[in-house]
Amino acid sequence: MQLFYFENITLDTTVLHLDKEQARHMTKALRKNVGDTVHITDGAGNLFNGTISLVTSSKCNIDLAFAKAYPQQSPRLHVAIAPTKMNDRMEWFLEKATEMGIASITPLLCDHSERKKINLERFKKIIVSAMQQSNQFYLPQIKELTVFNQFLENPVMGVKCIAHCEETDKKLLTHIINREQDLTIIIGPEGDLSSREIEAAINTGFSPVSLGTKRLRTETAGVYAAAVFNSFIEQ
Repeated sequence: MQLFYFENITLDTTVLHLDKEQARHMTKALRKNVGDTVHITDGAGNLFNGTISLVTSSKCNIDLAFAKAYPQQSPRLHVAIAPTKMNDRMEWFLEKATEMGIASITPLLCDHSERKKINLERFKKIIVSAMQQSNQFYLPQIKELTVFNQFLENPVMGVKCIAHCEETDKKLLTHIINREQDLTIIIGPEGDLSSREIEAAINTGFSPVSLGTKRLRTETAGVYAAAVFNSFIEQ
């Protein structure tokens, strides 16, 4: 099934009017024509069957019929992660984590962060593409770049943990995942989280966790956490 995502649709939408760029992609790049069937999601768990009803040089209309509502995966994973210095590595994390069903992502600005700005719109496009490619019906939420201390001030439900490289007592990530609760994990930048940040997180209720004996890159740690979580809850 080839899946398309459009955000401005509801259960009451009967006709989807594509803008010029969307119409060109649908009819020129993908060679869709009148009468062709397409599958569409709103990113909120709903699947629609669409039939292309109009094609012009700049327009494409799709008649919509609601098909199915999919329940959201539970529990859900939230990864708060410092963007990597090399942007392509962060984009790789976004793609792979989305394919594995991550629910939300918060890019973090940390004491040792080397990347202090992000292109949020590009990140969103990567997530949309990965969602469509993996035939999922929930679009992960990605937040604005958030200062570490501000992130700690936000309420977090479920299990909270922080992965860092300091030699302290830690539990394995597999020992802290709970099938009945959402999980939020903090992953720091290449230079690791500062001692101040680690202490602040622990004081806020985050438990130190280990991702194994190997030292992982930031983006690898994020994908590892998503893979372990996904494997655990699907057992």
